[in-house]
Amino acid sequence: MVQKAKILLVDDRPENLLALEAILSALDQTLVRASSGEEALKALLTDDFAVILLDVQMPGMDGFETAAHIKRRERTRDIPIIFLTAINHGPHHTFRGYAAGAVDYISKPFDPWVLRAKVSVFVELYMKNCQLREQASLLRLQLEGGHAEGNGQGAKDSAGLLAELSARLAAVEEQAEALSKQLDESSDTAAVATAAHLERKLTGLRRALDALEPGTGSAPVPPQG
Repeated sequence: MVQKAKILLVDDRPENLLALEAILSALDQTLVRASSGEEALKALLTDDFAVILLDVQMPGMDGFETAAHIKRRERTRDIPIIFLTAINHGPHHTFRGYAAGAVDYISKPFDPWVLRAKVSVFVELYMKNCQLREQASLLRLQLEGGHAEGNGQGAKDSAGLLAELSARLAAVEEQAEALSKQLDESSDTAAVATAAHLERKLTGLRRALDALEPGTGSAPVPPQG
């Protein structure tokens, strides 16, 4: 069963959180509420999120300060942040949002379809990365098992696992390629860059997997993910 991705919704107004939930419910992912920057940072201590929708105008710790904390943490610095704001202060205000680490900056009232489409891209990228980490973990286990068991039955079992890994990786590669083609037609440069990074990781994993094939010599250490 494929685990659902978590999406963090941060806004101090309950009606805004309710509206975001109504828009994003069609994605069928896990939506997590936070009514302040402090509450958002607490949620990020224990859970992994595909994307964060962060309101700029909040009492106390505002969106910019919250984003700065998120980007300083090793665990959370790579999570995409989409800023939401009801006030348009012009280019300087928008630039501050991007400087704080946002991948997008959307003014309210926003188009529900556009917001849902943007979030869905980051959810899909997150799911692909999860699959990639799973493949890398299985590959490391295969390497360790192969060294421990040596020849005979161990080698036969390793060959079977290798074939399964190759097939599963091929499926992820096909999905990533389709996603990249879809993003090529998009102006969302952050999403395109993230997809390109995923493709590079997939290429590295494929090379490591190919090196395990009989007659190719010693296997390199698989990419960490």
